[in-house]
Amino acid sequence: MKTARVLRLSMAHPGDLSELARLIESGTVIASEVVAIIGKTEGNGGVNDFTRGYFTQTLMGLLSKHVGKPPEQLVREIPCVLSGGTEGVMSPHYHVFCISDADASATRHRSALAIGTAFSTPVAAEDVGRRAHVERVAAAVREAIKNAGIERADEVHFVQVKCPCVTVARASAAIAAGKTPLTSDPNKSMAFARAAGAFGVALALDEIKSGDFDDASLLSDFSIQSPRASISSGVEVECNEVVVLGNSASWGGDLRIAHRPMSDALDIGGIVRVLADLDIPASPQVSAGDAARIACVLVKCEPDRRGKIRGNRHTMLDDTDINAQRHIRGAVAGLVAGVVGDGRIFVSGGAEHQGPDGGGLIAVIASQQQG
Repeated sequence: MKTARVLRLSMAHPGDLSELARLIESGTVIASEVVAIIGKTEGNGGVNDFTRGYFTQTLMGLLSKHVGKPPEQLVREIPCVLSGGTEGVMSPHYHVFCISDADASATRHRSALAIGTAFSTPVAAEDVGRRAHVERVAAAVREAIKNAGIERADEVHFVQVKCPCVTVARASAAIAAGKTPLTSDPNKSMAFARAAGAFGVALALDEIKSGDFDDASLLSDFSIQSPRASISSGVEVECNEVVVLGNSASWGGDLRIAHRPMSDALDIGGIVRVLADLDIPASPQVSAGDAARIACVLVKCEPDRRGKIRGNRHTMLDDTDINAQRHIRGAVAGLVAGVVGDGRIFVSGGAEHQGPDGGGLIAVIASQQQG
């Protein structure tokens, strides 16, 4: 039997792995048990956000010293999914996901947090945002579910995917080779990649069937969505990196995950309900004692493309000074942090087809109460 651990660690700058380094040196964390990282850096979250690659490079260098594998091998074995942009009250941090053998003497629960990871094969520039990309994500998600030992799709609560996007250089190389990328605009490519990731998760979880969509459906048919998909895109990856989080009776440990859709950027009820699923009351804010039970908060959000929230106009999509994704991350982070009482929350913009249109989703990992 395996058990999952999740550590939420702060960082002083995008390359600061000092907290993890201390935990490894003290023996609190076994480097070989680290299987995935999900975190927030203080970059801009855009195509040219190099804080994500900087963190990844530093992480793999640290782990390499302790596990005896070269960094270039580890980067193909350990998903490192980073979202840039810590607007507002968000605090730069990262979650370290570890898997170890369960302690036979520990208290058993009906089910506990299960973790699975996988990498797809590289995605060619001309495939990004198309069916081939969707199917590659779906295959990797199925592999990660199998690796987690999760037997039923309804036990999966959160699927994090990091997808590649098409830069100007990648687009030019593809065109020179006689291929046709979906777009040569890196920002549009990131959006199409996120859409492909969401469709891939939905396909893997049987939320949609293969015949329910075609290439034109991506960023067009917003009735297609996965309320369990969280997709990021960046220049620092060439394949799809997948982390599946769910619950399983075959896992030990005291952690459990729950998720809920967020209907819009003001859906505080969705936050309260997902906490209630974990027996954590919020009235209106989580108590200090219950806050200590929370190991991880994961959120996706999106500016409503219809230009209104609950009937009232918003200006996020018209602001040429501040990117709309930075607006929405700051707004939703404030809402969520106000309830949980902690700014170390993963709030990622770009929620195309990830939860309700104009909304998104929230997942929380927390320790279970005894008895």
